[in-house]
Amino acid sequence: MIDNLLLFLFLALVAEILGTMGGFGSSVFFVPIASYFLDFQSVLGITALFHVASNISKIALFKKGFDKKLVIYIGVPAVVFVFLGAYLTKFVIVGKLEIILAIFLIILSLTFLYFKSLRISPTKINSIIGGVLSGGLAGLIGTGGAIRGITLTAFGLKTEAFIATSAIIDLGVDSTRAAVYWMNGYVHPHDLYLIAFLFAISIVGTYIGKRLLVHVSDRKFKVFVLVLVLITGISTLFNAFSQL
Repeated sequence: MIDNLLLFLFLALVAEILGTMGGFGSSVFFVPIASYFLDFQSVLGITALFHVASNISKIALFKKGFDKKLVIYIGVPAVVFVFLGAYLTKFVIVGKLEIILAIFLIILSLTFLYFKSLRISPTKINSIIGGVLSGGLAGLIGTGGAIRGITLTAFGLKTEAFIATSAIIDLGVDSTRAAVYWMNGYVHPHDLYLIAFLFAISIVGTYIGKRLLVHVSDRKFKVFVLVLVLITGISTLFNAFSQL
């Protein structure tokens, strides 16, 4: 049982708002937050279920203009590799992977923030690689949205199309890993009461995030995504070292 439920739910709401505004989902923030309240396996199970609800909310509110080709090129490999990553959680030491991911995100985001003209080429092969990496990491450590966000940024999508495309891909990813985590026994009966709260938070947080995005231009949105990726890398690194 979570001792401070109100604090947990408030932080989950903040994670959902930021995840909506960043366009790559709340798990990049929710996983480090939830790790302070729950064991890692419970975090994986709860995050996947929370994200399914979150993605449905985003698709409902940002349903116009998603990119069908990117849904296929990024989404299909992401779903395949999230299944593999989720299965491997039984055998892999996750802490080292979190540290590697965190350092990668920090270097990548700082590079793109400093060298503003630098960008990933918007090619089919890069979208597939982005899908493989984001799906595999989502399965292994519960979050791969930052990689997907970096990949999608290369294609110059409008803000709503960016969020809708990311949410559709993520719905397939999270539905797949939720099923694997359930079979692995990571979804514990005593944690299920949280799902009702988190479902409501996914709707409210997505709505607030959308309202705030009205005041953000497409150019500023790309910078905002990179800043959130940087914050994610720092928080993931801090959380990984705190678990050692």
